[in-house]
Order: sequence, then C-alpha cells, then structure tokens
Amino acid sequence: MKKVLITGAGGFIGSHLTELCVKRGMKVKAFVRYNSRNNWGWLEESPCLRNIEVLTGDIRDYDSVLHAMKGCDGVLHLAALIGIPYSYVSPQAYIKTNIDGTYNVLQSAKELGLKNVIVTSTSETYGTAQYVPIDEKHPAVGQSPYSASKIAADQLAISYYRSFGLPVKIVRPFNTYGPRQSARAVIPTIITQILSGARELKLGNTAPTRDFTFVEDTARGFIEVACAKGLVGEAVNLGTGSEISIKDLALKIADLLGKKVKISSEAKRVRGSKTEVERLCCDNAKVKANTDWVPEYKLDAGLKKTIIWVKQNLDGFKSNIYNV
Repeated sequence: MKKVLITGAGGFIGSHLTELCVKRGMKVKAFVRYNSRNNWGWLEESPCLRNIEVLTGDIRDYDSVLHAMKGCDGVLHLAALIGIPYSYVSPQAYIKTNIDGTYNVLQSAKELGLKNVIVTSTSETYGTAQYVPIDEKHPAVGQSPYSASKIAADQLAISYYRSFGLPVKIVRPFNTYGPRQSARAVIPTIITQILSGARELKLGNTAPTRDFTFVEDTARGFIEVACAKGLVGEAVNLGTGSEISIKDLALKIADLLGKKVKISSEAKRVRGSKTEVERLCCDNAKVKANTDWVPEYKLDAGLKKTIIWVKQNLDGFKSNIYNV
C-alpha cells in the first residue's frame, strides 16, 4: 500500500496505526469525525501530523467516505462505536455507525477499485468462549447490540468479497490497551481510580477473563495483515494467547503502583448474565502462520507504559464518574 485512508484515525487504535503507517513510509489520509471545533482527536498533538492529510466527515455519510477514499489504493477501516454499555442505551446508533458505516467503506472501495480493504472486527463477536483458545472458526454470538453490529459488519464485508471480489481482510483484535485509551475501558478505569487516591476500586464483574494486547502490537498487526499476500476474504485474530481475570488484573496494576486496594462490584457497572462475555483467550496461530507478527509486549511492560501515560494525563479523566 502506497496511499491509504484510515477511518477512525483520531481514535485510540486509529491514531497509533496512523502514526505507524507514516513511519513505514506510506502516504496517509486520516478520516476523522466532523465537529464544529475542527478537533482531530489524538492526532492533534501527533509528532507525525505534518505528514498526515486530515479529512473530516462522518462514516455514516456515503458521500464523505467516497470523497475521502479517492486517490487511495487501500483503506484501513477502524471508525466505529465501541462502548458495550452504551449499546444497551442506543442500539440504533451502533447499527447506523458500525453497519451502515462499513457499507459506505465497502461500497466506496468497490466503486473506486481499491486493492486492499481492511475491516476491523472485535473478539466480542465470539461471545463467551465455547472453547479456548478461540480460533477464527469459533461461532459468532451476539451478546450485546455492539457485538451484533460488528458481526453484521463482518458478514457484510465477507459478502462483498464473495459477491464482488472485493479484496477484504478482517482484523479481529482481542482487548487492546495502552496510551490514549478512553476512560470507559477497564484498564484506565483501574489506574485512574488508584492514582486519584481510591483504595476501594469500583468495578463491574471481576471474574471474566480477557486477552489483553498492547496497542503498539495491535497497530503492527494491522499492517502485517494488510501487507500479507494471503488472507483475502478471511478473518484474522490478533491477541497474545494469554488470559487474566479482571480481579487479578486490578491487583496487578495496584501492585505495579505500589498500592493495596480492595475491590467492590458496583451494580451499575455489571453486565447482565446473558450479555456478559465470561472468557476470551486468543488463538493467534493463523496470523503467525501468514505474517511475521508476534506480540512484543508482555502484560507488565505494556501496563507500565500505560500507567506512565495516564499519570501524565490524569487531569483529563473523571475517575469518580462512571461513563457508559
């Protein structure tokens, strides 16, 4: 890929991916959501900004997506609504952004004849693990409106490959964490509460396990999959192959910060029994077999880098407010 469009480029993973693409010598168009303040999200202070062409628009708007994609030979589609709790509040918002937005990317890519189309999925599409580690053949189970919208987007992408020969690849990251992640996510939630002086952490369910991947590893994985000769028309997991419970994660972070904490489960943070994904652990054999990607960051190393970043940006968090 010589010139790429990255949707959701101002977001958490998108901004890291945008910077990495620039460092790899690609010409990058960064598509960020239009707003009256002309704010470009995490790209605002990016050291790579002078080498990025920023375009504002709305992923739900076909015209702006088509316009942004012109002149590109590839697209990395990350724009999405991702918060699971808010998907219970406004399911339709997830349908319009995650499904309609993906349609706009696929149809624009088809019309313009793009050679490389990367669609971002999520490990949440698997639901609670029916077996571990979870490979790409695991059934899809929509346990939340968010996961259902991503399953639909994945299937739409595969249909464009089967129906029109569009060169689609689906990247399916497991739980990504690191600098720039929103306060909604569990790791920033834990870190900010401890740094703000809390000795009793307010969390949701603490028994579920997750496979956490550092954001720099996830960004590299996107590029490895995009540049792979195979994998067209397929989904590819990105994860470490290790799992940890939320409780043990919280205790680990507290230990890294040198603090002793108690953990309580707050009712408003708890997902219902039918919607909670109890276990996620990635089988990454497919990506390793088809690319040179391996996760470079162990959990402790990634958490230390995340803690440093959160300390530097603590004023921007509201640790005492639960934000869905």
